Amino acid sequence: MARPPLLVIGRYPDWDLQPMRQDFDVTQLAGPEEIAGLDAGLRGVVRAIAYRSQRRLGGAEMDLLQGLGLVAKFGVGFEAIDVAAARARGVRVTNTPDVLSDDVADLAVAMLIAQARRMLPATRYLRAGRWAKEGPVPLAGTVSGRRVGIVGLGRIGRAIADRLTAFKMEIHYHSRAPKPVPEDWRFHDDPVSLAAAVDFLVVAIVGGSETEGYVSAQALSALGSEGIVVNISRGSTIDEAAMLDALEAGRLGGAALDVFRGEPEIDPRFLKLENVLALPHIGSATVSTRQAMGALQRANIAAFHEGRAVLTPVV
Repeated sequence: MARPPLLVIGRYPDWDLQPMRQDFDVTQLAGPEEIAGLDAGLRGVVRAIAYRSQRRLGGAEMDLLQGLGLVAKFGVGFEAIDVAAARARGVRVTNTPDVLSDDVADLAVAMLIAQARRMLPATRYLRAGRWAKEGPVPLAGTVSGRRVGIVGLGRIGRAIADRLTAFKMEIHYHSRAPKPVPEDWRFHDDPVSLAAAVDFLVVAIVGGSETEGYVSAQALSALGSEGIVVNISRGSTIDEAAMLDALEAGRLGGAALDVFRGEPEIDPRFLKLENVLALPHIGSATVSTRQAMGALQRANIAAFHEGRAVLTPVV
């Protein structure tokens, strides 16, 4: 029996490509702009795309694949895919949630502690030989018992909040509506009132046009000169220019960031700031989690081709 064709867009490790090639006739492209260059016969029979790219996949590209029925996204974020265009064309979209929540939540907590305790500056101080010459480093901030606000209490946001309760922290959160949470967790209607009530602000909402600049200059101002913002969502969810201005002027205490606008090219202003912990988007970057994400993506593709319900639908 012939293997069904599968269009694979983006870079994949061998542990994902090998099982895909076992089950499908794989054609791999670097980006969606290469779809137009495919043989017309292949474009007519492809029904599913395995997608691992941050480049935009829109309606024009979907229209080049007359039989397209599924875009299976690698990762929890799907803002690179025009979901409205997919819905209008009857194309299913899936992602890979849940399997990465623990790793991303672990990293968010680690980033918060590292920034509050100024671990990276302390490491640089030691390596430069300054400890022996100049004495102890300046004192840092406490984490345990402080107030933390979570912007977005979905799977990842809830996992972060659950971890921070072990640090005896006062949990505040903002989401579209109150969630079923412990009685002492405090809901806020908007990010500004949330930021004004806490010492640390952790951003864990989805990316995309609806959350563009969701954490505004006003929210950053409300967090204040001692506050720390942690972002493990998408670079677009914070007003990045306002954040840089506040960090440079000392109106915001610090930032721990795993995501940036225009990444991997980031604003060079970040690299000059001692009050910024910057990481290269490593939230889910562990072997076990990336393998689980790939397995879930393939399970969605298999379910679609077998006529079963996909496991993790977006639309």
